[in-house]
Amino acid sequence: MKHTILIIEDDTIVAKSLELLLKRAGYAVRSVTRMTEALPAVNDCRPSLVLLDMNFTIDTSGKDGMKILGQILAEQPQLPIILMTGWATVQLAVEGMKAGARDFIAKPWDNKELLNAVATQVEQASMAFGAVAGASQVGKEQNPFGGIIGSSPNLETILDQAARVAPTQASVLITGESGTGKELVAEAIHAASLRAKGPFVAVNLGGVPPSLFESELFGHKAGAFTDAKTDRKGHFELAEDGTLFLDEIGDLDLAAQVKLLRVLQERQYQRLGDSKIRKTNVRILSATSRNLHSMTAAGTFREDLLYRINLIHLPLPPLRDRPADIPGLAEHFLASARRRYDRPELTWSKDALGWLRKQSFPGNIRQLQNLVERVAILTHEPRLQVLHLEAHYRKKQAESLTPSGVTLAEMEVRMIEGALGRNGNEIAATARELGLTRAALYRRIEKFRIKQ
Repeated sequence: MKHTILIIEDDTIVAKSLELLLKRAGYAVRSVTRMTEALPAVNDCRPSLVLLDMNFTIDTSGKDGMKILGQILAEQPQLPIILMTGWATVQLAVEGMKAGARDFIAKPWDNKELLNAVATQVEQASMAFGAVAGASQVGKEQNPFGGIIGSSPNLETILDQAARVAPTQASVLITGESGTGKELVAEAIHAASLRAKGPFVAVNLGGVPPSLFESELFGHKAGAFTDAKTDRKGHFELAEDGTLFLDEIGDLDLAAQVKLLRVLQERQYQRLGDSKIRKTNVRILSATSRNLHSMTAAGTFREDLLYRINLIHLPLPPLRDRPADIPGLAEHFLASARRRYDRPELTWSKDALGWLRKQSFPGNIRQLQNLVERVAILTHEPRLQVLHLEAHYRKKQAESLTPSGVTLAEMEVRMIEGALGRNGNEIAATARELGLTRAALYRRIEKFRIKQ
């Protein structure tokens, strides 16, 4: 069966270009150029998918497209619709996706990206209508988001949005305090996407020195600089046909932001020291604990880059705003500790779980996990009580207080040295306790010349 694509676009040149591209890809195509023709054409040709431009009059606000979108979905709510517009109306396109559009393509489009988006939506629509019986057998264990623990309404809303955007090519910005699970959500989005068989490459931009930014992201040729002994692939190349997760993107300096923006706009890059132009086909997911809008207003983060990475925004709630999820998380971490430390007898007392729900956990999920693991290791009794939790939680809080007469740098050194000592100089465990990535911890160890 040949799928029919309906193009609703007032520019005849653009419409003809799309027709040619889609026909070459094997689709049947029909196009209309007037708003009044849109709904009759949908009812007449019964398309598998609609490509909808958002501007049809001198008013370039995109309200025309929103009106047509509403009319079509009112009659055929399951029909996949992909919006097309320039970046000037990107925020309205986001509203369109919230209203029921399946995806969004920016003009000028990339042919491969557009065809991928069309194929994705056509395939999903076919599965929805033709494989209902099989879909009903898919259990929660096959849901990539099923491993994210929590049923609080504010978290479920975000996860529902993440699941909806996962099959699209849309860029996603995940924000939230340190320890809220931003990378976990990014991994779930990748696993639920059509790029799931491709690589998921995560890079913590906060741990990349400005001088190494191009080498880390784009790679380098041997001899490009003093220590470049061999050719090296960058993160963009390693993530080809998959997903590149840019963590702590708010830590980038302005010079690096310009270089990243250029690659996202042009979909191509060069290895450092190489003249060869390389095309890139990656989906970008970004995360930060900073307020990028405030940084944009202050001139420390480029507004055009923000638009590129922020088509869909997923703000993760802090743990203090979802206390009902704490007992489930605590039990999950204790189950992991039972296996890891060979303590199968460990259980929670009811009072202990109640006490945990009342704590603020400024370090969020990461802090809760760290507390549970410390208590599991250091408590001899099989049943964990409030007093066991209090001892380690209060100690941790006290360690975070800066004594009078000590500089912030000195306090940071003391905290790192103390954590290294408690964890036997193990970097991963120390980073977890301090709420840092391993790269960030290594950077501080080098900065302060801390001996291990």
